[in-house]
Amino acid sequence: MTLKAKISLSLVFLFSIILVLGGLGAFYLNRLSLDSQAILKDNYISLEFVSNMQKALNTLDDPDALPDFDANLKKEEANVTEVGEQDAASAVRREFNRLRSGTTDRMAINRIRQHLFTIDDLNRQAIARKSKIAEQTAKNALVWLGAIGTLCFLVVFSFVINIPSYIAGPLRDLTRGIKQIASRNFEERLHFKSSDEFGELASSFNSMAQKLDEYEHSSLARVLFEKKRIDTLLQIMPDGIIGLDEKRRILFINPVAERLLGTDRQQFVGKYAPDVATSNDLLRTLIQDIMADPISEESRPAGQLPSDGTSNLLKIYDPDANGKGKENYYAKQIHAVEVTPTGETQTVHAGYVIVLQNITSYKELDLAKTNFIATVSHELKTPISAIKMSLKLLADKRLGSLNEEQQELVGNVEESADRLLRLTGELLNMAQVESGQIQLQIQSVNPAELLNVAISALKTQAEQKHIQFALTIPPNLPFVKADPDKASWVLINFLSNAIRHSPSESSIDLTTRQVGDQIEFSVRDYGPGLQEEYRDRVFDRYFKAPGLNGSPSGTGLGLAISKEFIQSMGGQIGLLPEVRPGAAFYFRLAIA
Repeated sequence: MTLKAKISLSLVFLFSIILVLGGLGAFYLNRLSLDSQAILKDNYISLEFVSNMQKALNTLDDPDALPDFDANLKKEEANVTEVGEQDAASAVRREFNRLRSGTTDRMAINRIRQHLFTIDDLNRQAIARKSKIAEQTAKNALVWLGAIGTLCFLVVFSFVINIPSYIAGPLRDLTRGIKQIASRNFEERLHFKSSDEFGELASSFNSMAQKLDEYEHSSLARVLFEKKRIDTLLQIMPDGIIGLDEKRRILFINPVAERLLGTDRQQFVGKYAPDVATSNDLLRTLIQDIMADPISEESRPAGQLPSDGTSNLLKIYDPDANGKGKENYYAKQIHAVEVTPTGETQTVHAGYVIVLQNITSYKELDLAKTNFIATVSHELKTPISAIKMSLKLLADKRLGSLNEEQQELVGNVEESADRLLRLTGELLNMAQVESGQIQLQIQSVNPAELLNVAISALKTQAEQKHIQFALTIPPNLPFVKADPDKASWVLINFLSNAIRHSPSESSIDLTTRQVGDQIEFSVRDYGPGLQEEYRDRVFDRYFKAPGLNGSPSGTGLGLAISKEFIQSMGGQIGLLPEVRPGAAFYFRLAIA
């Protein structure tokens, strides 16, 4: 509860006490007023009427005596308030009527006086009784007002004692703490606990004191030394480094980044990066991921940062310090910086660091490797083709018959030549993928034709293991947009893997179906399948999953090439989950 709310509640409570006391006093004063009015109106006036009538009886010789008596009698009859008073007034009226008719009887006068005395006595008794009631009301008022007043006094006294100390105590502690801070005693802390403004004040004071204490005990010389060392490291690093603050203003640019940007870094430091990027294409490319962040700095949750750790390959012309400029390859990395201020627990966004790592040597080695593989694979195709031609000639009986042992040797050589031919084909495809020079001839293709090509290519291999193909093709299946050679190659690779991992005398399911605006091709075998830890890596280059005997099988290139082919055709490729036993690979192509 806030301090304002507490003070407001206290004032409301005091106001309530005043209302209670005032209301109780008004209630009892009203009751005393009513009792007094009852005595005056009901009884005292009746006594006056009786007195006037007795005076008239004593002066009957006066001609005005009877009219006065009659007037007062009427008033008395209109003011009857006590029990028995009505009967006495009626008796007076009867006797007065006889007296007024001319019958002057001493006994009648005495009877009138006797009845008047009765009225007088009734009203005097009522006055005494009502006076006691009024007296008891006054006593009750004194008791209640005294009790409640005492209670309210104690409560108000408690407020008078506690509220000033409640407010003045924290202010006194704060004043003492400020004096200690002014005396450079930065270890001073406020220890009172509260959920109101005083608690927030204590927390803010302690945070300020902690920061001042840390600053007091820090060595400015050491900080400056560390800053110079970091600046030196930035200057000598071979990578280009650009620092931005949380508002995307440029903080620093090292010499490598300055050389690549082709400008004087002093012209950039301190300026808003998007403004500078309007006249510098490279800087515009470097900060495009940062500027694409839709979350503003004020609304970004802690830890949510754009492009953190992302890496992109850029080809940038480097003039070089020696004047021998050339185009180099750089990996762009954007790191978002978060810091936790001293005395706080929440991290805040502090800016970005853009790193341009020179990977030209690695890229050149990779290109050399790719070119070497492509050259060797291409050169190997000619002798392998010659070997296969020679094997066909040896198998021709017109050139002479071979014995059984020779035929077995020729078969082994042919099998090895086929394996070498497949390997060189995969290497050539991989070189094509790595060089980014995949040549596609996209056209409308019948899905059934792709399946038939793959089945025909591997029919003999399947028959050797007595494996049956279970083909499922829905009628009127739409054509797909694909390169028929590349799509058939992927299907053949799937089927080849399935045959290799399937047990003898089993079956392989080839299924096509429409999934949204795509056609899905899937190949499922009933072999041992893939272990769970290998399922996410089967499409990685050169990864070989263990085979039936626990040792890796294949070259580790087929599925990686298949992935590149399908993705280059705008399709999707993957491994169907929850398929047991065996494994099911699929790819999807768009409907033509």
